[in-house]
Amino acid sequence: MSTGANTGRGLLGLVCGNTPEARGRVLDLLRCASPGALVLSVSVHADEAGRYPFVQRFATGGEERRRASFGEALCQGATGDPAVIIRQDLDAIARAAARPHVVLALPENVDAAAFLAALWRTPLGRTPLSHHYELAPTAVGVDPGRLLNDLRCVHRAARVFGDAPHAASLTVAETAARQLEAAQVMVLRGGPGEGDGRREGCRALLGHLNPSAVVHLDSGDADVTALTALVRSDPGWIVAEPADRLDVVAPVVRRRGVDHGVTSVLWRSRRPLHPERLAESLPRVMSSVVRSRGHLWMATRPQTVISWRSVGRHLELREAGGWLEGGDTAAWCAASPQRRTLASWYWDDYYGERRNEIVFTGADLDTDRLRAGLDAAVLDDGELALGAESWARLPDPLLGDAAPDPER
Repeated sequence: MSTGANTGRGLLGLVCGNTPEARGRVLDLLRCASPGALVLSVSVHADEAGRYPFVQRFATGGEERRRASFGEALCQGATGDPAVIIRQDLDAIARAAARPHVVLALPENVDAAAFLAALWRTPLGRTPLSHHYELAPTAVGVDPGRLLNDLRCVHRAARVFGDAPHAASLTVAETAARQLEAAQVMVLRGGPGEGDGRREGCRALLGHLNPSAVVHLDSGDADVTALTALVRSDPGWIVAEPADRLDVVAPVVRRRGVDHGVTSVLWRSRRPLHPERLAESLPRVMSSVVRSRGHLWMATRPQTVISWRSVGRHLELREAGGWLEGGDTAAWCAASPQRRTLASWYWDDYYGERRNEIVFTGADLDTDRLRAGLDAAVLDDGELALGAESWARLPDPLLGDAAPDPER
């Protein structure tokens, strides 16, 4: 059984996929690489009445004698916060086995990155999971025949579980994009249509949506050597905890160049955005964009980070916490190490860490038109000189009127 490297801790990995078959294929490959791994398959069923969901778990693999000691309890199911229930399961497994290798097989209605952050969070008075486990890479199986359809589906909502006990409503496209972006390893399945270039086009798109992930083209054989990373701890988790990767002000990773027509464009600016001009520029900016992510400095909300997420024709702007301020020691201590490093790197004596940063990914993007549209939406010198009190009175068709400042 493969576990953490001589640390006395076990290994915990996550597997998900955009179809059950794609997820199952990753599990098959993982079992070949680590025959002793215990697979904990999870299903989460939402309650229409808004109460806690029903969580079912089913254990396979591992050592039969030890699995029998807790397997019956897992199969009974439980109602409550999914992260709390699974954390209790993992504690029980760690007590029953020395240095276990556990793989959580998650369904499509679980946001893997947010769920892992909630799972890894240590409740008051409890032993941290990091005491028992090191984290392996999150692996995502991808069926190319389903991928593009999901990324276009913005007209239908899905109820997705993540870092809260209850489900959040997201578009199917946003759910699919988040699943891909959570991966450190992606396994792209073969099958019908492989010879028409669809698989290579999907590979190119995956490489731009998540440049830091390894994309493995599944040949149908158990190519264990290509997936050895799945059965060892991922050194990337030492740099950033699971919750750190959810910070809206996070390092931007962009793949350069054009691959099968797919490209990514990074836009940055150290000036606040005029919300009305930004709204007017969106038809030009968003043409041919498949996915975009980042954060904004909006003139009408100078104290607030605005998150930017789009998939297909759906754009979501949301208030996502405050910018770090020079004298706010508590906020700096609460921020992740990578957030503090970025803030120091980009710090301006007057505006602090405030900045706009968005990555756009799509096919045949007009880079010059995209950047020109956004550059025209930032405040000019005259508007900038008027200051925040004047900015607050600008019309804002995107976020509406800002709440009054209680200090005024």
